Amino acid sequence: MTTALVTGGGTGIGRACSLALHRAGHPVAISYRRSADDAESVVDEITADGGRAVAVRADVTDDAAVRAMVASAREQLGPVGVLVNNAGATIPMPLDDLDGATDDVWQQMLAVNLMAPWYCARATVDDLRAADDGCVVNIGSIAGLTGNGSSLPYAVSKSALHGLTRSLARALAPVRVNEVAPGLVLTRWWAGNEDRGRELAASALLDRETTPEDVAAAVLGVVASRAITGQTIVVDGGQTL
Repeated sequence: MTTALVTGGGTGIGRACSLALHRAGHPVAISYRRSADDAESVVDEITADGGRAVAVRADVTDDAAVRAMVASAREQLGPVGVLVNNAGATIPMPLDDLDGATDDVWQQMLAVNLMAPWYCARATVDDLRAADDGCVVNIGSIAGLTGNGSSLPYAVSKSALHGLTRSLARALAPVRVNEVAPGLVLTRWWAGNEDRGRELAASALLDRETTPEDVAAAVLGVVASRAITGQTIVVDGGQTL
């Protein structure tokens, strides 16, 4: 099995993806920026289960840092055949707070949610093309489909990620590029507002919370399904229907 690289792989959805890919047989490189303890905890869990994993620190909004991260993952675990662009960020504000959506906020959202996946895809492209079935999975959001979300710049940055997914599917073929777009998932972003999150999640058709493990299962399915490319898989319990 080729190495899987998961950005932001130590917490929330990224953690669930790292563990799922390990269980599928992949060595896993877990990138982090601040959450060193969380990333190392996932590494320990994988290695205790007989797998191979490393934690690599990188600011994925920095092209040079991304290239160094990929080189480190390759050196320690082997070529990257699966890339999961999970690292993301938001700055919550009312959607109609146009003055709050400053240039700095826009730049932060686009840097993390759009440019970082681009840098990571470009840095891994040689490995992906050399793999038997190179695969990129971008973690998007239903905010990019509905236009609603934690802020206007966040929603637009995730919409841009949809476009990047489709264009990269063409540019990198036969490397496959897809997107998994979760609905409301109670990760640490909801710390202190869990009750409100559960209330919103209850409005979905399936009347249950979407978990990080639900999202990871969709990622694993996309990785395994060799005929799927350029697609967005929505995982939201029917929230957007």
